[in-house]
Amino acid sequence: MPKLTVYNIEGKEVGAIDLPESFAKAVNAAVIHQAIVMYQANQRQGTLDTKIRSEVSGGNKKPFRQKGTGRARQGSTRSPLMHHGGIVFGPHQRDFSYTVPKKVRTAALRESLNAKFKDESLVCVDEMTVKSGKTKDFIGVLKALKVNGKKVLALFDDCNKEVTLASRNVRGIQIAVGGEVNALNILKNNKVLATKASMEKLLKRLQ
Repeated sequence: MPKLTVYNIEGKEVGAIDLPESFAKAVNAAVIHQAIVMYQANQRQGTLDTKIRSEVSGGNKKPFRQKGTGRARQGSTRSPLMHHGGIVFGPHQRDFSYTVPKKVRTAALRESLNAKFKDESLVCVDEMTVKSGKTKDFIGVLKALKVNGKKVLALFDDCNKEVTLASRNVRGIQIAVGGEVNALNILKNNKVLATKASMEKLLKRLQ
């Protein structure tokens, strides 16, 4: 059974967590793709809108006579063929969101964690504590755990006020809780740092 090493804030091994048997297999990229496309589509605003000829103001008068000008006949200055006319086949407001089955979302979460586990980018700490509440000390903990890089997803379900104060000014740290993250949150960050309590809660979601 695959195991995830648990470290303390000094970077020393203090235990391990059992991972699902699927973590010993290759990453299923197809199910990850389904979920990622859905999450990104749900983030689209869909507010872009263009006016068709019936929505453009004016245009009731015929711009010039029907015959004798040598030009193509026109019935309105708001025709798509005219300058300042309506837009043909332009974008309109729409809702891009959709859903995939819950089993697919759960599988995508599991496979995204598996990908981080295989890349050695999944780090678990037994307890995150920064008694001083200083950013300098928090950065020291990150260096000891070798996660002091850009784009780190920190899962601190049980963190205290001192950890919140120490981490809020650190660039590239995204604080979240294990019960709310999804595959997109995990994959768009280079590293995932989780407390033991957060990791256990996250693994319960995979059952």
